[in-house]
Formats: sequence, structure tokens, C-alpha cells
Amino acid sequence: MSDIDKTAYDVLVDKISRRGVEVEKVKQRLKTQRIETPSWGYADSGTRFGPYKQAGSAVTIQEKIADAAQVHKFTGIAPTVAVHVLWDFPNGLADCETLAEYAGSLGISIGAVNPNVFQDRDYAFGSITNENPAVRKRAVDHMIDSIEIAKKLGSNVLSLWFADGTDYPGQGDFRRRKHYAEECLATVYKAMPAEMRMLIEYKPFEPAFYHTDFADWGMSYCFATKLGPNAHVLVDLGHHFNGQNIEHIVAFLIDEGRLGGFHFNNHKYADDDLTAGSINPYELFLIYNEIVKAEEEWIDPARPTNPPIAFMIDQAHVTKAKIDAMIQTVMQIQTAYAKAMLVDRKKLYEAQLAQDVVTAEMCLQEAFLTDVEPLLRRVREEMGLAPNPLEAFRASGYWEKVSKERGIRSGAGLGA
Repeated sequence: MSDIDKTAYDVLVDKISRRGVEVEKVKQRLKTQRIETPSWGYADSGTRFGPYKQAGSAVTIQEKIADAAQVHKFTGIAPTVAVHVLWDFPNGLADCETLAEYAGSLGISIGAVNPNVFQDRDYAFGSITNENPAVRKRAVDHMIDSIEIAKKLGSNVLSLWFADGTDYPGQGDFRRRKHYAEECLATVYKAMPAEMRMLIEYKPFEPAFYHTDFADWGMSYCFATKLGPNAHVLVDLGHHFNGQNIEHIVAFLIDEGRLGGFHFNNHKYADDDLTAGSINPYELFLIYNEIVKAEEEWIDPARPTNPPIAFMIDQAHVTKAKIDAMIQTVMQIQTAYAKAMLVDRKKLYEAQLAQDVVTAEMCLQEAFLTDVEPLLRRVREEMGLAPNPLEAFRASGYWEKVSKERGIRSGAGLGA
């Protein structure tokens, strides 16, 4: 560490210590932070107009895992990669024989398993809410097959998203479709091993424009509570209307013990799949503020806890280089977490009790405006990493090498 970096770090330590924050505890929590990257984020993706191809984009699941391993190599906190069954395992269980071992050889492992019940034309009028029982059975069978894949890969998270909905009034019966969904989810839930968790995502619109069967966190929460203790809500930061108070949703779900995980990204309008923190870093900080507060409460064994939260990225990069964007996102999430741990909790609590709105807000803004880069650089160095992961990855030459070797190809993934 340079003299300049050391001085900046010492000044920061003094500042945050005066807020009652124990620096060594902050550093330890940063070192044990875990973020999961998605296999599809390393592949070509696109829109209804077609895929946008980049030289070097991964096609096979082995290539996706190799790219994910690079993110972990340079950040030190991304040891798992989520997989998408249809895109990653076109031959089903047969494609998984040696995959866990291969990932392990690169220092990572398989994380959440994502079934796909939205891409096939058979699901045009819904999957688990389809009026046709044969289509519903096909969707359920695929999710049960995905459970077997998860078991083979050592994963204990089944991550579900449904595109089910209607485009016009009268097209479907809301309550009947709800009952279909409940029946299908119950069948899948019963097929899970005892240690597996089901995460239920939601989305207010698109591709269905009149109504979506899993339209918001409350609907996913209702489905989850009916299923049992291993079913939880998955919050995708892009799946909300503009102005939605996501940190309130997060706090509510934590208090109910039903926050299963996140899909980190950012949106300008809705589900834009932008890199986390690129549009509204203050929102990301406020979300982590609720998480940090809960983590500190869970230290007390007398207080109820939320199940382990799966912190996952869900981004498909089109204009940014794939691994660059993933590392950038991990760094943004690290920054939000670090800042949230610097809030003066005692001062904030007292201001809230005194109804001192200005002081309470300033407690959060002071933490958000704190430059935590000297702290993050120190933590990375203590972990044996380069202080700037993005710069170190770019200097490694990995992307130039695989871009030359792989070129531009047709491959697996959304729109690809």
C-alpha cells in the first residue's frame, strides 16, 4: 500500500471509529461477503429484434464457468455461478456429469438452478397457469427435472421466474390461474430435498401486458407462505415500477423471514438489466442498509432470523464487455455494503425516537457519502488480491485471449 493510500485509510478509520463502528468487524464482513454471478451474463443476449454478439462471449457452460471463475479470481467474493437449465444443459442431466468437478477445479461451484418455463412456444398462454393440463404438467416435470440437476451439481437453491399472464381483459380467469399455480408449485415443492430452498420471483408486466400472475412481492409472498418454510421471495431490483420503495419491501420480507434472495441489476424504466448501481446507487445503499441492520440484530440469538439470503446478479450485458461489467457490478455491491456498515446506528436510533427527521436522514447520507475506497483496497490486499479488481483483470489479458480464440459465434442464451 502506498503512503497516500495508507494516509487515506488511516483518516477513514478515524472518521468511522468516531461513529462507533468497529473497523476490523467491517473488514471481516467484507471478506466473507458472497455474490453469485449468472452463467447467462457471460453469453450473448439480445431483444426480440435479435441477439447482439460479442467476440469472446461464452457459448458452452464450461466457457461460462471459466469466465465466472475469472470474476472470483479478481474479486475474491464471487465463488458461485447460477445456471439456467435450458440454456446450459440442452441434454438435461447428461450434461452435468462432470460439471461440479470442473467448476471446483477452477475454484468455484454451482449456485442457484433456474428452470426455463417461458421460452418454448407451448408456454405462450402460460406455463403453470395454462388452461391446458398437459402444458402445466410439462412445466412441472421440467422443474422437477431441474431439482435432479441441482442435486447432481450440489446446489440447494431452485430459482423460479414465470412469464405467465394475459394480454387482454377476459383472456383468463385470475383466480383459476392462481389455483393452477398453487397446485403446480406444491407439487414441485414436495419434490425438493429437505435442504433445498425455492425462491419465487415476480414481475409487474412484460411479456404479459394486461396482467401477470406473479405481479409483485406480495403475491410471491402468499405463494411462499402456503408452500412451507423453504419457500421464499426473490427480489429482482429491476422488476418494479418507477418510484417503488424497494428497501421497504426488503425490510418487510426480512421481518417476515421470507427474503430468499436478490437479483442485482438496475433499471431506468423497468427491467432494463443495467449494471447494479449505474442508475441509482443511493437506492442500492438503502437496500443494504436494511440488510446490515438485520445482520447486526441476528447476532443476538434471542432474535428471529431470516433464512440465508442468496445475493445473486442477474444481468445480460450487451454494450459492455461481459466480464468487465460483472466485476464492475461486484465492486458496486461491495461499495454499497461497506457504506451501509458505516451508519451510526445508535445516533440514528435516537434521532428516530426523538422524531428528528434531519438528523436521522443525515446519519444515512453521511455514510453514503463516505469514500470507502481506501477501506476496500485494504481489504482486498489483506485477501491477497489486487486493490483494483477491474484494472487487474484488464491487465491480465484474459479477455483479449478468449476473444481471439472464441471469436463471434452463435450460442446458448436469451436471444442467442
